[in-house]
Amino acid sequence: MKKNSFVYTTVWLLAQLSIHQAYTQATSTSTGQVRAITTAVPFLLICPDSRSGALGEAGVAIAENGNALYWNPSALAFSNKKYGFATNYTPWLKNIVPDINHAYVPGYINFGDKGGVLGASLTFFSLGNIEFTDNAGIKTGDYNPSEFAFSTSYAHKVTDNLSAGISLRYINSSLVTATSIGGFPTKPARSVAGDANLFYTKDFNLKGSQGDIPMNFRFGINLSNMGAKVNYTNSSRKDFLPANMKIGYALKANLDSYNSVTFTNDFNKLMVPSEGGQSTKPLMSGMFSSFNDAPGGMKEEITEINTSLGLEYWYNNLFAIRCGYFYEDPMKGNRKFMTFGGGIRFKTFGLDFAYLVPFQQNHPLQNTLRFSLSFDFEKN
Repeated sequence: MKKNSFVYTTVWLLAQLSIHQAYTQATSTSTGQVRAITTAVPFLLICPDSRSGALGEAGVAIAENGNALYWNPSALAFSNKKYGFATNYTPWLKNIVPDINHAYVPGYINFGDKGGVLGASLTFFSLGNIEFTDNAGIKTGDYNPSEFAFSTSYAHKVTDNLSAGISLRYINSSLVTATSIGGFPTKPARSVAGDANLFYTKDFNLKGSQGDIPMNFRFGINLSNMGAKVNYTNSSRKDFLPANMKIGYALKANLDSYNSVTFTNDFNKLMVPSEGGQSTKPLMSGMFSSFNDAPGGMKEEITEINTSLGLEYWYNNLFAIRCGYFYEDPMKGNRKFMTFGGGIRFKTFGLDFAYLVPFQQNHPLQNTLRFSLSFDFEKN
Protein backbone atom coordinates (compact mmCIF):
# COMPACT_ATOMS: atom_id res chain seq x y z
CA MET A 1 0.00 0.00 0.00
CA LYS A 2 1.48 3.35 -1.05
CA LYS A 3 0.57 6.73 0.36
CA ASN A 4 1.91 10.16 -0.60
CA SER A 5 3.57 12.19 2.10
CA PHE A 6 0.72 14.70 2.30
CA VAL A 7 -1.53 12.01 3.79
CA TYR A 8 1.15 10.76 6.12
CA THR A 9 -0.80 11.88 9.16
CA THR A 10 -3.89 9.89 8.19
CA VAL A 11 -2.34 6.43 8.46
CA TRP A 12 -4.24 5.68 11.63
CA LEU A 13 -7.57 6.51 10.03
CA LEU A 14 -6.84 4.32 7.03
CA ALA A 15 -5.72 1.44 9.23
CA GLN A 16 -8.83 1.67 11.34
CA LEU A 17 -11.00 1.84 8.23
CA SER A 18 -9.59 -1.44 6.92
CA ILE A 19 -10.81 -3.14 10.09
CA HIS A 20 -14.11 -1.33 10.40
CA GLN A 21 -15.08 -2.24 6.86
CA ALA A 22 -15.70 -5.72 8.19
CA TYR A 23 -17.16 -4.82 11.55
CA THR A 24 -19.27 -1.79 10.69
CA GLN A 25 -20.10 -2.03 7.02
CA ALA A 26 -22.96 0.45 6.87
CA THR A 27 -25.39 -0.06 4.04
CA SER A 28 -28.65 1.81 3.47
CA THR A 29 -31.66 0.67 5.42
CA SER A 30 -35.32 1.13 4.61
CA THR A 31 -35.34 4.26 6.79
CA GLY A 32 -32.10 5.60 5.36
CA GLN A 33 -30.53 5.69 8.83
CA VAL A 34 -27.47 3.72 9.84
CA ARG A 35 -26.06 3.90 13.35
CA ALA A 36 -23.34 1.25 13.47
CA ILE A 37 -21.30 1.37 16.69
CA THR A 38 -17.52 1.73 16.27
CA THR A 39 -14.83 1.45 18.94
CA ALA A 40 -11.08 1.51 19.32
CA VAL A 41 -9.04 -1.71 18.87
CA PRO A 42 -11.85 -3.69 17.17
CA PHE A 43 -9.39 -6.55 16.55
CA LEU A 44 -10.38 -7.77 20.02
CA LEU A 45 -13.78 -8.74 18.58
CA ILE A 46 -12.45 -10.93 15.76
CA CYS A 47 -13.45 -14.58 16.22
CA PRO A 48 -10.05 -16.29 16.61
CA ASP A 49 -10.67 -20.03 16.24
CA SER A 50 -12.05 -22.32 13.56
CA ARG A 51 -14.56 -24.27 15.64
CA SER A 52 -16.55 -21.21 16.65
CA GLY A 53 -15.78 -19.66 13.28
CA ALA A 54 -17.69 -22.52 11.65
CA LEU A 55 -20.58 -22.23 14.13
CA GLY A 56 -21.66 -18.72 13.22
CA GLU A 57 -19.07 -17.32 15.66
CA ALA A 58 -20.83 -18.84 18.66
CA GLY A 59 -18.62 -20.08 21.46
CA VAL A 60 -19.45 -18.82 24.94
CA ALA A 61 -21.21 -22.09 25.91
CA ILE A 62 -19.21 -24.67 23.92
CA ALA A 63 -15.54 -23.74 24.40
CA GLU A 64 -13.57 -26.73 25.68
CA ASN A 65 -9.88 -26.41 24.78
CA GLY A 66 -7.44 -23.51 25.10
CA ASN A 67 -9.61 -21.31 22.89
CA ALA A 68 -12.03 -21.08 25.80
CA LEU A 69 -9.69 -18.36 27.11
CA TYR A 70 -11.24 -16.08 24.48
CA TRP A 71 -14.87 -17.18 24.68
CA ASN A 72 -15.36 -18.17 28.32
CA PRO A 73 -12.38 -19.16 30.51
CA SER A 74 -14.66 -20.48 33.26
CA ALA A 75 -15.59 -23.40 30.98
CA LEU A 76 -12.08 -24.82 31.45
CA ALA A 77 -12.86 -25.53 35.11
CA PHE A 78 -14.78 -28.60 33.87
CA SER A 79 -11.99 -29.83 31.60
CA ASN A 80 -10.55 -33.28 32.33
CA LYS A 81 -7.27 -32.32 30.64
CA LYS A 82 -4.12 -31.49 32.56
CA TYR A 83 -2.84 -28.82 30.19
CA GLY A 84 -3.11 -27.70 26.59
CA PHE A 85 -2.44 -25.01 24.04
CA ALA A 86 -3.61 -23.97 20.58
CA THR A 87 -2.60 -21.89 17.58
CA ASN A 88 -5.11 -20.08 15.38
CA TYR A 89 -4.51 -18.16 12.17
CA THR A 90 -6.80 -16.09 9.95
CA PRO A 91 -5.85 -14.13 6.80
CA TRP A 92 -8.08 -11.12 7.44
CA LEU A 93 -9.89 -9.06 4.78
CA LYS A 94 -7.75 -10.68 2.10
CA ASN A 95 -10.16 -9.54 -0.64
CA ILE A 96 -9.18 -5.95 0.20
CA VAL A 97 -5.55 -6.13 1.37
CA PRO A 98 -3.46 -9.29 0.98
CA ASP A 99 -1.19 -8.95 4.00
CA ILE A 100 -3.51 -8.40 6.99
CA ASN A 101 -3.33 -11.31 9.45
CA HIS A 102 -4.85 -12.30 12.77
CA ALA A 103 -3.31 -14.86 15.13
CA TYR A 104 -4.37 -16.18 18.53
CA VAL A 105 -2.25 -18.46 20.76
CA PRO A 106 -3.74 -19.62 24.10
CA GLY A 107 -2.49 -22.10 26.70
CA TYR A 108 -3.68 -23.38 30.09
CA ILE A 109 -2.75 -25.55 33.08
CA ASN A 110 -5.38 -27.44 35.10
CA PHE A 111 -4.63 -27.78 38.83
CA GLY A 112 -7.80 -29.76 39.55
CA ASP A 113 -11.05 -28.91 41.29
CA LYS A 114 -9.28 -27.32 44.26
CA GLY A 115 -6.59 -25.45 42.38
CA GLY A 116 -8.59 -24.27 39.39
CA VAL A 117 -7.29 -23.50 35.90
CA LEU A 118 -4.68 -20.89 35.01
CA GLY A 119 -4.35 -19.69 31.42
CA ALA A 120 -2.62 -17.13 29.23
CA SER A 121 -3.11 -16.04 25.64
CA LEU A 122 -1.63 -13.73 23.01
CA THR A 123 -3.62 -12.05 20.24
CA PHE A 124 -1.63 -10.46 17.42
CA PHE A 125 -3.07 -8.42 14.57
CA SER A 126 -0.86 -7.23 11.71
CA LEU A 127 -2.08 -4.71 9.15
CA GLY A 128 0.70 -5.53 6.70
CA ASN A 129 3.28 -3.18 5.22
CA ILE A 130 2.65 0.46 4.38
CA GLU A 131 5.15 2.05 1.98
CA PHE A 132 5.47 5.83 2.09
CA THR A 133 6.54 7.99 -0.83
CA ASP A 134 7.03 11.68 -1.39
CA ASN A 135 5.20 13.76 -4.01
CA ALA A 136 7.71 12.62 -6.63
CA GLY A 137 6.92 8.96 -5.92
CA ILE A 138 10.27 8.30 -4.25
CA LYS A 139 10.10 5.84 -1.40
CA THR A 140 10.69 7.47 1.97
CA GLY A 141 10.15 4.54 4.31
CA ASP A 142 8.06 1.58 5.42
CA TYR A 143 5.86 0.97 8.42
CA ASN A 144 4.20 -2.18 9.73
CA PRO A 145 1.25 -1.19 11.94
CA SER A 146 0.19 -3.87 14.37
CA GLU A 147 -1.79 -4.50 17.54
CA PHE A 148 -1.56 -7.13 20.25
CA ALA A 149 -3.20 -8.13 23.51
CA PHE A 150 -1.76 -10.37 26.22
CA SER A 151 -4.22 -11.93 28.66
CA THR A 152 -4.07 -14.03 31.81
CA SER A 153 -7.10 -15.93 33.11
CA TYR A 154 -8.16 -17.94 36.12
CA ALA A 155 -11.21 -20.20 36.47
CA HIS A 156 -12.53 -22.25 39.39
CA LYS A 157 -15.49 -24.50 40.13
CA VAL A 158 -18.07 -22.94 42.40
CA THR A 159 -20.35 -26.00 42.57
CA ASP A 160 -20.54 -29.32 40.75
CA ASN A 161 -22.37 -27.56 37.91
CA LEU A 162 -21.19 -23.94 38.06
CA SER A 163 -17.82 -22.26 37.53
CA ALA A 164 -16.56 -18.69 37.45
CA GLY A 165 -13.57 -17.02 35.87
CA ILE A 166 -11.76 -13.71 35.44
CA SER A 167 -9.22 -12.36 32.96
CA LEU A 168 -6.81 -9.43 32.91
CA ARG A 169 -5.63 -8.05 29.57
CA TYR A 170 -2.90 -5.68 28.41
CA ILE A 171 -3.61 -4.01 25.04
CA ASN A 172 -1.11 -2.29 22.77
CA SER A 173 -2.13 -0.70 19.46
CA SER A 174 0.70 0.75 17.36
CA LEU A 175 -0.95 2.04 14.20
CA VAL A 176 0.98 5.23 13.43
CA THR A 177 4.60 6.32 13.16
CA ALA A 178 5.99 9.43 14.79
CA THR A 179 3.85 12.20 13.36
CA SER A 180 1.05 14.47 14.56
CA ILE A 181 -2.72 14.63 14.19
CA GLY A 182 -4.50 17.90 14.89
CA GLY A 183 -1.31 19.32 16.34
CA PHE A 184 -0.85 16.47 18.83
CA PRO A 185 2.09 14.04 18.54
CA THR A 186 0.97 10.46 17.91
CA LYS A 187 1.77 7.50 20.14
CA PRO A 188 0.75 3.84 20.56
CA ALA A 189 -2.57 3.38 22.32
CA ARG A 190 -2.29 1.28 25.48
CA SER A 191 -4.82 0.10 28.02
CA VAL A 192 -5.65 -2.60 30.57
CA ALA A 193 -8.99 -4.42 30.54
CA GLY A 194 -10.70 -7.21 32.42
CA ASP A 195 -13.26 -9.98 31.85
CA ALA A 196 -15.74 -11.68 34.18
CA ASN A 197 -17.52 -14.89 33.21
CA LEU A 198 -19.71 -17.77 34.39
CA PHE A 199 -20.35 -21.25 33.02
CA TYR A 200 -23.07 -23.78 33.90
CA THR A 201 -23.37 -27.39 32.75
CA LYS A 202 -25.95 -30.07 33.48
CA ASP A 203 -26.37 -33.66 32.25
CA PHE A 204 -29.82 -35.20 31.93
CA ASN A 205 -31.72 -37.85 29.97
CA LEU A 206 -34.35 -37.22 27.34
CA LYS A 207 -36.91 -40.01 27.14
CA GLY A 208 -37.59 -41.31 23.66
CA SER A 209 -39.38 -44.15 21.96
CA GLN A 210 -36.08 -45.99 21.49
CA GLY A 211 -34.88 -45.35 25.03
CA ASP A 212 -33.29 -42.51 26.93
CA ILE A 213 -30.99 -40.11 25.08
CA PRO A 214 -28.12 -38.69 27.19
CA MET A 215 -28.18 -34.89 26.94
CA ASN A 216 -25.98 -32.06 28.13
CA PHE A 217 -27.08 -28.45 28.62
CA ARG A 218 -24.57 -25.62 28.91
CA PHE A 219 -24.96 -21.92 29.57
CA GLY A 220 -22.28 -19.24 29.51
CA ILE A 221 -21.90 -15.50 29.99
CA ASN A 222 -18.76 -13.43 29.46
CA LEU A 223 -18.34 -9.69 30.03
CA SER A 224 -15.13 -8.85 28.19
CA ASN A 225 -12.78 -5.93 27.41
CA MET A 226 -13.98 -3.76 30.27
CA GLY A 227 -11.18 -1.22 30.60
CA ALA A 228 -9.91 2.34 30.32
CA LYS A 229 -10.46 4.37 27.17
CA VAL A 230 -7.55 4.86 24.76
CA ASN A 231 -6.24 7.48 22.34
CA TYR A 232 -3.38 7.76 19.85
CA THR A 233 -2.35 11.30 20.82
CA ASN A 234 -1.98 13.35 24.01
CA SER A 235 -5.34 15.03 23.43
CA SER A 236 -8.10 14.68 25.98
CA ARG A 237 -10.37 12.87 23.52
CA LYS A 238 -10.41 9.11 24.07
CA ASP A 239 -12.24 6.14 22.56
CA PHE A 240 -14.07 3.30 24.28
CA LEU A 241 -12.67 -0.22 24.16
CA PRO A 242 -15.02 -2.82 22.61
CA ALA A 243 -16.53 -3.89 25.93
CA ASN A 244 -18.85 -6.74 25.06
CA MET A 245 -21.43 -9.01 26.66
CA LYS A 246 -21.72 -12.57 25.35
CA ILE A 247 -24.58 -14.80 26.50
CA GLY A 248 -25.24 -18.21 25.04
CA TYR A 249 -26.38 -21.78 25.52
CA ALA A 250 -25.67 -25.15 23.95
CA LEU A 251 -27.59 -28.42 23.89
CA LYS A 252 -25.79 -31.66 23.06
CA ALA A 253 -27.49 -34.98 22.28
CA ASN A 254 -25.44 -38.19 22.44
CA LEU A 255 -27.46 -40.20 19.95
CA ASP A 256 -25.42 -43.37 20.52
CA SER A 257 -21.85 -44.35 21.33
CA TYR A 258 -20.66 -43.02 17.95
CA ASN A 259 -22.86 -40.06 17.02
CA SER A 260 -23.59 -36.76 18.75
CA VAL A 261 -25.17 -33.47 17.71
CA THR A 262 -24.79 -30.05 19.37
CA PHE A 263 -26.89 -26.94 18.80
CA THR A 264 -25.58 -23.63 20.12
CA ASN A 265 -26.89 -20.07 20.18
CA ASP A 266 -25.04 -16.89 21.23
CA PHE A 267 -26.19 -13.30 21.71
CA ASN A 268 -23.64 -10.45 21.69
CA LYS A 269 -24.02 -6.80 22.61
CA LEU A 270 -21.43 -4.06 22.80
CA MET A 271 -21.41 -2.29 26.16
CA VAL A 272 -20.57 0.97 24.42
CA PRO A 273 -22.73 4.11 24.10
CA SER A 274 -24.98 4.01 21.05
CA GLU A 275 -23.32 7.14 19.62
CA GLY A 276 -20.10 5.13 19.31
CA GLY A 277 -16.73 4.65 20.91
CA GLN A 278 -15.85 8.36 20.64
CA SER A 279 -18.59 9.27 23.09
CA THR A 280 -17.54 11.72 25.79
CA LYS A 281 -19.42 9.80 28.47
CA PRO A 282 -17.35 8.53 31.42
CA LEU A 283 -16.34 4.89 31.23
CA MET A 284 -18.70 3.28 33.76
CA SER A 285 -21.75 5.40 32.99
CA GLY A 286 -21.17 4.80 29.29
CA MET A 287 -21.09 1.03 29.77
CA PHE A 288 -24.20 0.91 31.96
CA SER A 289 -26.18 3.40 29.86
CA SER A 290 -25.42 1.36 26.71
CA PHE A 291 -28.43 -0.81 27.54
CA ASN A 292 -30.96 2.01 27.26
CA ASP A 293 -29.44 4.91 25.33
CA ALA A 294 -30.38 4.10 21.72
CA PRO A 295 -32.07 7.07 19.99
CA GLY A 296 -34.88 4.80 18.80
CA GLY A 297 -35.63 3.49 22.28
CA MET A 298 -35.85 -0.16 23.26
CA LYS A 299 -36.75 -1.22 19.73
CA GLU A 300 -33.41 0.08 18.45
CA GLU A 301 -31.62 -1.22 21.55
CA ILE A 302 -32.63 -4.74 20.57
CA THR A 303 -31.15 -4.23 17.09
CA GLU A 304 -27.73 -3.80 18.74
CA ILE A 305 -27.77 -7.50 19.70
CA ASN A 306 -26.03 -9.83 17.24
CA THR A 307 -27.19 -13.44 16.96
CA SER A 308 -25.07 -16.54 16.24
CA LEU A 309 -26.46 -20.02 15.54
CA GLY A 310 -24.40 -23.16 15.13
CA LEU A 311 -24.89 -26.89 14.54
CA GLU A 312 -22.15 -29.48 15.05
CA TYR A 313 -22.07 -33.21 14.32
CA TRP A 314 -19.40 -35.55 15.73
CA TYR A 315 -18.69 -39.11 14.69
CA ASN A 316 -16.90 -41.24 17.29
CA ASN A 317 -15.24 -38.11 18.69
CA LEU A 318 -12.97 -38.42 15.67
CA PHE A 319 -14.24 -35.95 13.08
CA ALA A 320 -16.81 -33.17 13.02
CA ILE A 321 -18.93 -31.30 10.49
CA ARG A 322 -20.19 -27.81 11.35
CA CYS A 323 -22.37 -25.04 9.98
CA GLY A 324 -23.63 -21.75 11.36
CA TYR A 325 -25.36 -18.44 10.77
CA PHE A 326 -24.54 -14.92 11.96
CA TYR A 327 -26.98 -12.01 11.90
CA GLU A 328 -26.46 -8.31 12.54
CA ASP A 329 -29.22 -5.75 12.02
CA PRO A 330 -28.85 -3.59 8.87
CA MET A 331 -28.95 -0.45 10.99
CA LYS A 332 -26.01 -1.66 13.09
CA GLY A 333 -23.62 -3.01 10.46
CA ASN A 334 -25.56 -5.46 8.29
CA ARG A 335 -23.23 -8.46 8.64
CA LYS A 336 -25.12 -11.58 7.56
CA PHE A 337 -23.26 -14.72 6.65
CA MET A 338 -23.22 -18.49 6.73
CA THR A 339 -20.25 -20.46 8.03
CA PHE A 340 -19.04 -23.99 7.34
CA GLY A 341 -16.21 -26.12 8.60
CA GLY A 342 -14.94 -29.34 10.05
CA GLY A 343 -12.38 -30.86 12.32
CA ILE A 344 -10.56 -34.02 13.33
CA ARG A 345 -9.39 -35.21 16.74
CA PHE A 346 -6.82 -37.74 17.83
CA LYS A 347 -5.68 -38.48 21.39
CA THR A 348 -4.00 -35.13 22.02
CA PHE A 349 -4.16 -33.38 18.67
CA GLY A 350 -6.95 -31.47 16.92
CA LEU A 351 -7.15 -29.76 13.53
CA ASP A 352 -10.03 -27.47 12.52
CA PHE A 353 -10.90 -25.16 9.66
CA ALA A 354 -13.75 -22.77 8.86
CA TYR A 355 -15.02 -20.90 5.80
CA LEU A 356 -17.28 -17.84 5.73
CA VAL A 357 -19.90 -17.17 3.04
CA PRO A 358 -21.51 -13.68 3.23
CA PHE A 359 -24.96 -13.05 1.77
CA GLN A 360 -23.76 -9.82 0.18
CA GLN A 361 -21.56 -9.86 -2.92
CA ASN A 362 -18.10 -8.24 -2.73
CA HIS A 363 -18.31 -8.23 1.06
CA PRO A 364 -15.03 -7.46 2.91
CA LEU A 365 -15.30 -10.78 4.77
CA GLN A 366 -15.80 -12.84 1.62
CA ASN A 367 -13.63 -15.98 1.40
CA THR A 368 -12.47 -15.71 5.02
CA LEU A 369 -10.65 -18.89 6.05
CA ARG A 370 -9.64 -19.87 9.57
CA PHE A 371 -7.17 -22.57 10.62
CA SER A 372 -6.65 -23.98 14.12
CA LEU A 373 -4.36 -26.52 15.78
CA SER A 374 -4.98 -27.63 19.35
CA PHE A 375 -3.13 -29.90 21.77
CA ASP A 376 -4.70 -31.17 25.00
CA PHE A 377 -3.01 -33.63 27.34
CA GLU A 378 -4.49 -35.99 29.92
CA LYS A 379 -3.72 -35.67 33.62
CA ASN A 380 -1.52 -38.76 33.56
